[in-house]
Amino acid sequence: MSGWRARFERWLLSEWADGSAWQFLLRPLGWLFQLLVWLRQALRASGIWRPATVPVPVVVVGNLTVGGSGKTPCVIALAEALAARGWRPGIVSRGYGGRGRVEAVTLHSLASEVGDEPLLIARRTGCPVWVGRDRVAAARALCAESPEVNVLISDDGLQHWRLPRAVEVVVVDARRGFGNRRLLPAGPLREPLARLLSVTQLWVCGDGPVPERLPRGVETDTWRISLTLASAARSLAEPARSRPLIEFAGLPLTAVAGIAAPERFFAMLEQSGVTPQPRPFPDHHPFVADDLADLRDATVLMTEKDGVKCQAFAAEDWWAVPLAAQLPTAAVDALEHTLRQPPKMT
Repeated sequence: MSGWRARFERWLLSEWADGSAWQFLLRPLGWLFQLLVWLRQALRASGIWRPATVPVPVVVVGNLTVGGSGKTPCVIALAEALAARGWRPGIVSRGYGGRGRVEAVTLHSLASEVGDEPLLIARRTGCPVWVGRDRVAAARALCAESPEVNVLISDDGLQHWRLPRAVEVVVVDARRGFGNRRLLPAGPLREPLARLLSVTQLWVCGDGPVPERLPRGVETDTWRISLTLASAARSLAEPARSRPLIEFAGLPLTAVAGIAAPERFFAMLEQSGVTPQPRPFPDHHPFVADDLADLRDATVLMTEKDGVKCQAFAAEDWWAVPLAAQLPTAAVDALEHTLRQPPKMT
């Protein structure tokens, strides 16, 4: 079943990218979706639907499209960059794949409870992380529990209007761009591209051209964000043990990825000199031991996000390969400048 879902996800993303003829049948649903988006925006603009309040400024790092864009490594990199400049960041997330309730993420949390991405972010950054379907409640709980926090980063939440924000960052995958530029379900967009008129920065992740044909009047600061694999993989069975990635070159091994763009992970491994047998799974796949039972005696490389879900039943030769985003100093400078302006929540 997981193999079928993974193939369907890849097919759907490719269809959205190519603009196939069958999408004409879905355009009426896309128009209905756009009407609902406009209604929400109108209610917000009129003041009828007002954002809530939280004690500190919020940076929303989100995307306009469904599917992987490199958002999670960007959130990690931003939290580390702000911490290095003296800020004390906290992070809130919906916790997709978890229980959905408002709760703190600890180093001993389970991905099935809090979601894979928040657990990875907590382990990588050491920052306070809270999750919950209600991001406002999660933000308030985090600030109450960790009063030293003076800036919040929202992992996703661009469309979560109740959450106030001082800065909005849109992350887009350089290879996919905005697909056929149509709204769900006829295309990958969660909001019209005109939404870029109001965001603070656009981050283009990975190799590929910066998306062209942006709406007229868009002058959003656009930055290229490079994504790189770490030079060493970390053992899932013994987290303190690592092994240079180059040592896996020429070995028979399997690469596992349950992310929205598994082919990106496989390609990056090949660029590092490693040629694995790829095994993709659906995004946020809730791994159990039986999923990888045939690989107990094999050498396995997987994404770090998948590693947090497989660690409990990991075999001796299973390894997680961290992915890191490199943020341009000038992009962080501009973002920090906005944060230091008098509060203007939108």
